Amino acid sequence: MGAETTTGDTPRNFELLLDIPLEVTVEIGRTRLPLRALLQLGAGSVIELAKLAGEPLDVLVNGKPIARGE
Repeated sequence: MGAETTTGDTPRNFELLLDIPLEVTVEIGRTRLPLRALLQLGAGSVIELAKLAGEPLDVLVNGKPIARGE
């Protein structure tokens, strides 16, 4: 059997992949600001995003979209 030996329901080869760190991002919106506008932000400032309230958020893994949700 060798490399095909399983641990529970998971093949041993796959077990090696389970500890690889991934960057998971949940994005509610996105915008671009000039540095001047960014520096003028303070407590209570509101940043207008490109998405409307109630639109689904995006779930990204390593910068690639994999899902949308609420």
